[in-house]
Amino acid sequence: MQRMTLLSLITIATLVLSGCTQETQNKLGRSIQNWTGTDGVIEIYAGEKLVRRFMQIDKLSTATGTDNGADRPYRFGYGIMDTNLNAEVDPGEKKVYFEFSDYSTSYIFFEDPN
Repeated sequence: MQRMTLLSLITIATLVLSGCTQETQNKLGRSIQNWTGTDGVIEIYAGEKLVRRFMQIDKLSTATGTDNGADRPYRFGYGIMDTNLNAEVDPGEKKVYFEFSDYSTSYIFFEDPN
């Protein structure tokens, strides 16, 4: 009986999701990732040169205005700063808060493949 109930719930969830727009599905996926976390890495570039790397990031957030709720032109998060840029968390490297502007920064955010 429990197996039938689980199968029914999965079927209903599949039907509901298939009726959603792609944007709604993306928002749902991001919400699940926000809950479960992502072992993300962000690399910040100055031109073609890598200047900062933050590791073990759960998520990047877009800043919003206090009064109007509108998106602000920067992102922020928490991650371990890879001070020697060796793509490994070494002793002494700590979790820090960071933010960067949409206007002046080139960055790549990706899930850590390791």
